[in-house]
Amino acid sequence: MELNYQLLKERQRAERTKYSENLALRVHRSLSWLDRAEQAEGDLDAQFIFLWIAFNAAYANEIDDHHRFTEQETFRNFIDRLCQLDEEKLLSDLVWKEFTGSIRVLLSNQYVFQPFWDFHNGKKSEQEWQSDFKTANAFAHKALGHKNTSAVLSVIFSRLYTLRNQTMHGGATWNSAVNRDQMRDAVAFMSKFVPSIVTIMMDSSEELWGEPCFPVIEGEYLPK
Repeated sequence: MELNYQLLKERQRAERTKYSENLALRVHRSLSWLDRAEQAEGDLDAQFIFLWIAFNAAYANEIDDHHRFTEQETFRNFIDRLCQLDEEKLLSDLVWKEFTGSIRVLLSNQYVFQPFWDFHNGKKSEQEWQSDFKTANAFAHKALGHKNTSAVLSVIFSRLYTLRNQTMHGGATWNSAVNRDQMRDAVAFMSKFVPSIVTIMMDSSEELWGEPCFPVIEGEYLPK
């Protein structure tokens, strides 16, 4: 059965009274953006943006300033935890059964590798970015060879994060012909990844998921 907004929303409505306030808020917010992403079918850029917000809604925590991680460190830790809790192997099935080919294509795409853009912005030499690319891909292929799901997902999201920055910060044209391949692969993957992580979180409702960055002050969490 394919996981989607409608299926997960029905489950959330049936179970939400058992969830902690923090988990209930994360799931509610994430599903709202997943719903919007599904409504945007046919517009890859919009889908990607909405799916990334859904991902953000699931993982973002309020962290003490003295222990503040970078955003990438935060979602890498989140992904690692999800893989540990993934008893149904939803994430490993995505990596090893459904997206193995497109993952390898994504890894070979320099346009979602930040040092490539650092070279074009004069921050790195051509030799430096190519060396970085070779090293990063050697790590990725080693993780693929050892079937290390968490490591592979972390590499995938380091590449998708470059696409996220390019899109969110106005570094790309809407519906641009030059980034359709990476955007298409990103949306295909995120469309399956986001429902999977929400499912794992609901399956692990007894876990502590941390304080959200923006808790409800008044009137946001109105069950539907």
